[in-house]
Amino acid sequence: MAITPFSKQELLPQEEKLEIAKHKSELFIGIPKETSYQEKRICLTPDAVNSLVAHGHRVLIESNAGINASYSDKDYNDAGAEITNDTQKVFNCPIILKVEPPTLAEIEMIKPETIIISALQIKTRKKEYFEALKKKKLTALAFEYIQDDDNSFPAVKSLSEIAGTASVLIASELMTCEKGGNGLLFGNITGVRPTEVVILGAGTVAEYAVRTALGLGASVKVFDNSITKLRRLQNNLKQPIFTSTVQQKTLMKSLRRCDVAIGAMRGKHRTPIVVTETMVENMKKGAVIVDVSIDTGGCFETSEVTTHENPTYIKHGVIHYCVPNIPSRYSKTASLSISNIITPYLLQIADDGGIERAIRCDAGLKNGVYFYHGILTNKTIGEWFDLTHSDINLIVF
Repeated sequence: MAITPFSKQELLPQEEKLEIAKHKSELFIGIPKETSYQEKRICLTPDAVNSLVAHGHRVLIESNAGINASYSDKDYNDAGAEITNDTQKVFNCPIILKVEPPTLAEIEMIKPETIIISALQIKTRKKEYFEALKKKKLTALAFEYIQDDDNSFPAVKSLSEIAGTASVLIASELMTCEKGGNGLLFGNITGVRPTEVVILGAGTVAEYAVRTALGLGASVKVFDNSITKLRRLQNNLKQPIFTSTVQQKTLMKSLRRCDVAIGAMRGKHRTPIVVTETMVENMKKGAVIVDVSIDTGGCFETSEVTTHENPTYIKHGVIHYCVPNIPSRYSKTASLSISNIITPYLLQIADDGGIERAIRCDAGLKNGVYFYHGILTNKTIGEWFDLTHSDINLIVF
């Protein structure tokens, strides 16, 4: 008798087993009007809303939420969004989209088990904020923690591109006589010495500041303590520029000669002060400082936080521009940028059948989660604010 590895039952014709399709979910997204000071951006553009509605999702927007980004209620209504004057109704939605983190008063309006997608801005948060999220058992994702396939942070990178480009455009405006500058044109005019620019830092902000300054014909010098970053900057620009580590004597000499100095450095906690008050005193009268790093303390000792309404002050004869959140000045461009990043993730969450399955399948999106059903999952936040935290990989796997 022949021996077979299969049983008689297994040798009989079997029914075909098909892959079970993922169950798609319908999203109901609420976008409240931003209430934070000077915040003019909105998370979704009308085109993004149109795309979401076309996929069968609902979007509820508070009236005039996009007005400061040049998007009217009619634009959103035509795109398929529902418009309401009732703030509470917006905060009742299962998914809340905000640019700025919700305030404690807004968290009170949010229903338990809601999903919040917004910026976190950890340096401006207090312990009470995280305790409020825990109390409501909310799931919260931070734009700045979401990673792309190449392990970069798309939201941070995109807004840094805007800030870097804007820093040079702002400086060129401040150099005019009407703004108290030396009346220099930010460009390479035949027979005229080009504008000299010093940039502190070699990250994304610095790269886009360098690109813009070079495009206008300026002479640029970049300082950073990381040779790796300086080398990467040179490679990305595909042209040689002056680069140096931060050496006191060389930096002081460059600052004394420059027309514009841009601070684009970052630190783990506070941005290190690279330019002392004495160095600023020795700069040209009418020179311009744009401290993009001011939101984390600033890298010029003379930097003080200013506002979009009163953006500048003069100290030691040097014009200082120290406004945090520079991208908000260009609210429409910034809104388009944020919308382009967040919309594909929303569609992915829906296609995957909800946030739980989406973060299971996408490690980059999972990295953006800092609260999961009221459980703090971010180690940095836990250590910073002395809060109990759990590894999300032990909760979602």
